[in-house]
Amino acid sequence: MVALQFLMTSAMAADESPLREAEVANFMLGNGMEVVVIPDHRAPIVTQMIWYKVGNADEPPGKSGIAHFLEHLMFKGTKKHPSGEFSAKIAEIGGEENAFTGSDYTAYHQTVTPESLRTMMEFEADRMRHLVLTDAVIVPERDVILEERRWRVENDPEQLLEEEMQATLYQNHPYRIPTIGWMHEMEQLNREDALKFYDRYYAPNNAILVVAGDVDAGRVRQLADETFGTLPRGPDLPARVRPQEPEQNTKRIVALTDPRVTVPSFQKSWVTTSYGTAEQGEAEALDILSEILGGGTRSRIYQELVVKQAIASSGGAYFNGRSLDPSSFTVFGSPRGEAKIEEVEDAIDAEIRKIIEFGITDVELEKAKNRFVRSIIFARDSQSGMAGIYGAALATGDTAHDVEAWPLRIRAVKAAEVQAAARKYLSPDRSVAGYLLPRESATSGDKSR
Repeated sequence: MVALQFLMTSAMAADESPLREAEVANFMLGNGMEVVVIPDHRAPIVTQMIWYKVGNADEPPGKSGIAHFLEHLMFKGTKKHPSGEFSAKIAEIGGEENAFTGSDYTAYHQTVTPESLRTMMEFEADRMRHLVLTDAVIVPERDVILEERRWRVENDPEQLLEEEMQATLYQNHPYRIPTIGWMHEMEQLNREDALKFYDRYYAPNNAILVVAGDVDAGRVRQLADETFGTLPRGPDLPARVRPQEPEQNTKRIVALTDPRVTVPSFQKSWVTTSYGTAEQGEAEALDILSEILGGGTRSRIYQELVVKQAIASSGGAYFNGRSLDPSSFTVFGSPRGEAKIEEVEDAIDAEIRKIIEFGITDVELEKAKNRFVRSIIFARDSQSGMAGIYGAALATGDTAHDVEAWPLRIRAVKAAEVQAAARKYLSPDRSVAGYLLPRESATSGDKSR
């Protein structure tokens, strides 16, 4: 479903905040619903996002896919607004809508004119507590998500490998379960499952309203009070405590051979900390590590493998830091020409070892910070981007202040902290290596066994 020199003067430091704290309003309604308002008056449009603090990692055992299934069912109507009316209204006023499910949250958003914001709030508030679900709705929509799994996962070798990688990387934590669900469990989902999940999690005191655009905080507060504020609280939920990972001390291999694969690829992942679990500065160091190691064409992996050695057609790294529980760090690459996938893996491993053994230079560190912070700043050019940054952060335990301080925390990362993060987390003895191979590459002696 998303992340981000100048010399460090106080004026520049202030400008590095995506939106200064005074401009962003953050308050609670009487029923426990959190609201964030991000003014942006450059264009007469507004984006509303509703974030529910529940994702597929919160599903009951044996009910995988119920969070995503309910996301679909939320468009099926209420007594006041029949199925399709909400979407038809958005289309009528020339707006846009979407929804998505993640491991830790589920979100719904609309982009419309400011004059239509009240209408969007009324629709969202209505379906937050008054969704009508019948078997006549459940069965056809279950068929829809089953078909979605077939074309998004079963028919895509890359997604199949990714799914198996996650299931292998996490041995105990529910992050190992695919967001869309396992097919055999999805087939059994029913009306009772959906209603139990809806009644438990879809309530104002488990939701965050983020409004970004041509609005002011006072007006949003008034509208939110008059719409969402009239809803009763849902159950007071306990803290989200999930099964945690045991100490990992093995190197695991996942290989998929498929005739649909034309170019082999490699990836390697590690369980790491996240912004939701990290000691101070550690997640920021991992973000900078991913930028230096594989964050684009200036990164070590790209420059060494693609430009200098010319053995890879692509390569990079990324850190999935925005999660409630421990997350992951991944490197990847694909061979070029006559190069072998083993050469790509060995070269990436060598770049990791260099950082672990010798660290990074101060110049390299500053350039990486520049690129990362600029990407945060550029995000304010997108209302949905800014709303997404705030929503994902608040839904995984951060505050609005944490979001505003993010660029300055990135600025504070030291070279030794990046090296320490690499040494702590990127051990080959605690990794999962994945190989996506053409069918003809599968021999008795290769990694596809």
